[in-house]
Amino acid sequence: MKVVNLKQAILQAWKERWSDYQWAINMKKFFPRGATWDILNLADALLEQAMIGPSPNPLILSYLKYAISSQMVSYSSVLTAISKFDDFSRDLCVQALLDIMDMFCDRLSCHGKAEECIGLCRALLSALHWLLRCTAASAERLQEGLEAATPATGEKQLALCLQCLEKTLSSTKNRALLHIARLEEASSWTAIEHCLLKLGEILANLSNPQLRSQAEQCGTLIRSIPTMLSVHSEQLHKTGFPTIHALILLEGTMNLTGEMQPLVEQLMMVKRMQHIPTPLFVLEIWKACFVGLIESPEGTQELKWTAFTYLKIPQVLVKVKKYLHGEKDFTEDVNSAFEFLLKLTPLLDKADQRCNCDCTNFLLQECSKQGLLSEVNYAVLVGKRTADRDPQLKSSENANIQPNPGLILRAEPTVTNILKTMDADHSKSPEGLLGVLGHMLSGKSLDLLLAAAAATGKLKSFARKFINLNEFTTHGSGESTKTASVRALLFDISFLMLCHVAQTYGSEVILSEASSGEEVPFFETWMQTCMPEEGKILNPDHPCFRPDSTKVESLVALLNNSSEMKLVQMKWHEACLSISAAILEILNAWENGVLAFESIQKITDNIKGKVCSLAVCAVAWLVAHVRMLGLDEREKSLQMIRQLAGPLYSENTLQFYNERVVIMNSILEHMCADVLQQTATQIKFPSTGVDTMPYWNLLPPKRPIKEELLKETRKEHTLRAVQLLYSIFCLDMQQVTLVLLGHILPGLLTDSSKWHSLMDPPGTALAKLAVWCALSSYSTHKGQASSRQKKRHREDIEDYISLFPVEDMQPSKLMRLLSSNEDDANILSSPTDRSMNSSLSASQLHTVNMRDPLNRVLANLFLLISSILGSRTAGPHTQFVQWFMEECVDCLEQDSRGSILQFMPFTTVSELVKVSAMSSPKVVLAITDLSLPLGRQVAAKAIAAL
Repeated sequence: MKVVNLKQAILQAWKERWSDYQWAINMKKFFPRGATWDILNLADALLEQAMIGPSPNPLILSYLKYAISSQMVSYSSVLTAISKFDDFSRDLCVQALLDIMDMFCDRLSCHGKAEECIGLCRALLSALHWLLRCTAASAERLQEGLEAATPATGEKQLALCLQCLEKTLSSTKNRALLHIARLEEASSWTAIEHCLLKLGEILANLSNPQLRSQAEQCGTLIRSIPTMLSVHSEQLHKTGFPTIHALILLEGTMNLTGEMQPLVEQLMMVKRMQHIPTPLFVLEIWKACFVGLIESPEGTQELKWTAFTYLKIPQVLVKVKKYLHGEKDFTEDVNSAFEFLLKLTPLLDKADQRCNCDCTNFLLQECSKQGLLSEVNYAVLVGKRTADRDPQLKSSENANIQPNPGLILRAEPTVTNILKTMDADHSKSPEGLLGVLGHMLSGKSLDLLLAAAAATGKLKSFARKFINLNEFTTHGSGESTKTASVRALLFDISFLMLCHVAQTYGSEVILSEASSGEEVPFFETWMQTCMPEEGKILNPDHPCFRPDSTKVESLVALLNNSSEMKLVQMKWHEACLSISAAILEILNAWENGVLAFESIQKITDNIKGKVCSLAVCAVAWLVAHVRMLGLDEREKSLQMIRQLAGPLYSENTLQFYNERVVIMNSILEHMCADVLQQTATQIKFPSTGVDTMPYWNLLPPKRPIKEELLKETRKEHTLRAVQLLYSIFCLDMQQVTLVLLGHILPGLLTDSSKWHSLMDPPGTALAKLAVWCALSSYSTHKGQASSRQKKRHREDIEDYISLFPVEDMQPSKLMRLLSSNEDDANILSSPTDRSMNSSLSASQLHTVNMRDPLNRVLANLFLLISSILGSRTAGPHTQFVQWFMEECVDCLEQDSRGSILQFMPFTTVSELVKVSAMSSPKVVLAITDLSLPLGRQVAAKAIAAL
């Protein structure tokens, strides 16, 4: 008999009552030419014939089951065929379809081409939609059945639907395939969400609690599909998080003026990478702040820490609160953090003793003001701390001494008022402004105000106002003696304050982004060219120290002859620029015996007698000059510095002289620190604060990473080392990452003699450190470098291009790879030639600049990883690669399209799933870029084959 088509063959089989295997044999006779049954729509045809009558045809269904078991038809074709059936009133047909789905719904697989695997994802999505519709129809009929008093049949059908749904969704593999399908077909997913809502409304009225709970469980599983990558277990068993602690300590010590946003992003990244629960995250921040308060040296550093703790950190937490809006109430987490903190009584008592006040109370007050604590919780916490405090502390607190936390909190609104005052026209009331500035100079007011301004991000504005004031005082014409002295004072105070700000908080705070054509203010010019700073070597013969010779001569004459400096018509900025050349002439005259020491004393008294700025400018040049002299030639220059540093005891000094001298000496001590250290010379700088000078060059030598980390043998020690190293690396994360990923790791991975150092625990720790550094650098390198990252000689990009060559991708070849419909061997298999050309990565499909050093280093590292996975040699290096990839997955942020994993060649996915620890659907989803169609194909192919 000749069979014309599939339908005819099925009908014949039914008429002649063939058994299932007999049917299969005959089918292959009728269609001998290697027919792929999916192309002939066999599953569709069988189901259509089986469902013609009111009840399903058991014989034809047996053919379908045999076809499924013997893999004549694919799972996707069966799922697609089932999802076309929509007459849910035919109970027996629905039950038969559910029975068929039950055969394979928890063991779906596909070993075909990428398109077929994507087809399975789509078919599963259609089947899920069908199951939800089927469940809703059964639930509606059950309600109607209840009214007609025949609930048994309805409950049975609903139970079958929910059972099938649960079985389908409980498989992580299925949820991963649905995750891909959701991205492929957004409209179908929307339909599922609508269906789920409708089902929820129907089932809410269901009386059977078991079925209702089962339905809720299924709903939860479906809703979890879009976020299945962001579920990480938080580390509730741990209590200390050294990275957060160290980051806060470094930030408070080195970067009070830094913007809050980079710090917030850095903290949030650590929180995510280390899965830190919010209350413990906040607790660690407070612990670090209290340690900082206890350990900070007296004086400016202590004030900085106080401002950091009481002004900056609450503002940082306000920003963190915005980041965590998806979580439960943040105020509850802050409350929990404080509850934990209050248990650390010895720490809090020590801070109270150091600050001479109830530190916690001030902090609770500020957090309550910022909306980080509810009033009820605030009151409870204050009461608890008051009860727990050491009674001896209360009796020892000196009521006459105002504690720093209270002073800082009061200084903050004062900063705002001073900024408003300085916005006024200086020419109208210079005396009034002088009064405000004079008040700022008394005691520790200036450092308090600067610390408060720095912690609240107002220091740049503060500095700008003083630069404008300083610029205003450089022009004086037709003035009286009184006006001239006010102008001299305003110049001097603004100059000294700006020097003090630059030394305490870094010169970046002072510099403005000058627009082209604008004249650079005098102070900025002087600071950039003439002011000694850490790591800045000045040339004493530079043209900036050699101004107009006639002005220099008149200044020398003025200093040498006049008993006192004149003020009227004095152009102070010109004097400041001329003083270096004048000092050189005076020094030469002294060296050659033309001037006696008494004359030098008179000259130095003149220099520092009215405005201290001249003394600062003179010492700035002397410091540069001394550096260039031999040790035996330095005596007279150092003696001149000594003369300029001592205060002048005279009744003719201008207002606020003593206060100005204190600031001047602090500035001079900073300027001379390096030179005095080199020459082991002591110069007593009178009346400065109790701050000790930071001698930068005495820092311990750098220890290579292999001595710090790779020698550790205990797991907890290596983890702590990683956490602390990472926080220290944050000081210059970009450069460290380039060295770590571009030099250290490739060196260890490619040299078999070094593989022993990659074993556990140092190997796992190094993998963790490498991933943390890579993620941090990649997420921030597009933004601005932190102000704490001092200007360094930037590595030339060209050096990196020669170090890490990446072959040019020819556009024609790239287009060919992307437009290929077949499973191109270059993309989806494991090629032996692993050049960039044949191992296409997601970064090449996005617009990623491969001239960027970090991008090149990442691309090359992932190429190396890919080749290690594809090679036939296993060892500690392959284990290291596995740890590296596991950490990448563990630290992944949901929907992070700018992830470092986009640099991984697509070929790596198929290699990775061969490693048992990595062969999970979640890992595949995590390591592929699902925003790209090609990425989704790669993921579907890998997951379907698991």
